[in-house]
Amino acid sequence: MAQKPSIPKGTRDFNPEQVAKRNYIFNTIRGSFETFGFQPIETPSFENSDTLMGKYGEEGDRLIFKILNSGDYLAKVDEQAYINKDSLKLTSNISEKALRYDLTVPFARYVVQHQNEIEFPFKRYQIQPVWRADRPQKGRFREFFQCDADVVGSKSLWQEVEFIQLYDTVFSSLKLEGVTIKINNRKILAGIAEVIGASDKLIDFTVALDKLDKIGEAKVKEEMRSKGISEKGISKLQPLFTLSGSFETQIESLKAILSSSEEGTKGIEELSFINEAISELGLKTATLQLDVTLARGLNYYTGAIFEVAAPKTVQMGSIGGGGRYDDLTGIFGLNNVSGVGISFGLDRIYLVLEELGLFPETVNKNVEVLFINFGDKEALFCLKAIKELRSVGIYTELYPDTDKMKKQMNHANKRNIPFVVLVGDEEVASNKYTLKNMISGEQHKVTLQELINHIK
Repeated sequence: MAQKPSIPKGTRDFNPEQVAKRNYIFNTIRGSFETFGFQPIETPSFENSDTLMGKYGEEGDRLIFKILNSGDYLAKVDEQAYINKDSLKLTSNISEKALRYDLTVPFARYVVQHQNEIEFPFKRYQIQPVWRADRPQKGRFREFFQCDADVVGSKSLWQEVEFIQLYDTVFSSLKLEGVTIKINNRKILAGIAEVIGASDKLIDFTVALDKLDKIGEAKVKEEMRSKGISEKGISKLQPLFTLSGSFETQIESLKAILSSSEEGTKGIEELSFINEAISELGLKTATLQLDVTLARGLNYYTGAIFEVAAPKTVQMGSIGGGGRYDDLTGIFGLNNVSGVGISFGLDRIYLVLEELGLFPETVNKNVEVLFINFGDKEALFCLKAIKELRSVGIYTELYPDTDKMKKQMNHANKRNIPFVVLVGDEEVASNKYTLKNMISGEQHKVTLQELINHIK
């Protein structure tokens, strides 16, 4: 007996209803991107390994899907590395390509490769799938779409202000209320690391701090100790673990904590500028919140850091994120090109809208009319009418086979098609159509124009 087929863990099939709902989100996000002046690009699903490796930190590198070289991929393997089971060295020998982990690093590569064709500042959006070898769980998949918007070639903080407005516009369009846009600044994190004497362990410090809401204060401190951060330094962090209040209140507290750090003070100034602008402009449905524990364990953020939290009524991880990366293109040889960008987590947004019942009823645009098939002569007559219905935007089908009428009617019922049209010898002779309402059961003969008018 043939083995039952399956798909890899962390991936999914999507039925027509799910695809329609996903397209609703895609189209909403795409429309907002274009309203804000972003232009679309696409990049390959896989990149050269050296393009991706080392750009996401140690944790990120472990989650990158590597692609085996074609042909005899073991031919070039170092024999000693094979004997010693040296996975790092073996991987570099047998895999020269990898599936993209996100859309930002490929975008940086794109900017460097096409810098002579690009007009800066360059505003791009990209909606494509990415892959991560993560442990699958609710809202976390190994294959998922990202919807990114970035601006490169401008250091202006007005870009951060616009991205907050863009988030608010998209979630407002999706009727998703109660979203929180969390913001921090990498300069503040660097300032804190400086104050506690751990500047040389900035990445270790931020990776641990970023886990505060997931593993709690005690385990964050334990991880910091394991990374060599002193007890004295950790004790200086205590005010951060209990920092609360309004955006302005937290800013004042940070000013006191970071008064001795020039970089930290600069971060405070940037956050204050953004908050004051948003306070003046206002948001429709989202709330802007300062979160000094927000670090995001990615090595390339240098300024503002964003993370979007779903409404508190839904148990879900972040549904968006991003930040400022002043030196990202520098890793590919193009220096002094500042960038900032955000991403929408389509799959998690889908789950949130589904749980809250926010998908419009009209999102699943269904076939409105099914023509019953009584034979070739009748089918040809039907197709002439179907051509006219489709030309005016009516979703129409002809049942392909001359099955029993009961089977064809059951097909219409199972697909929730509201109208069927019956055409036999009498209808062909009179150039009319019998229209049946599948909900009320009523039916009557109509001309083609009357049929169109009735459906529309």
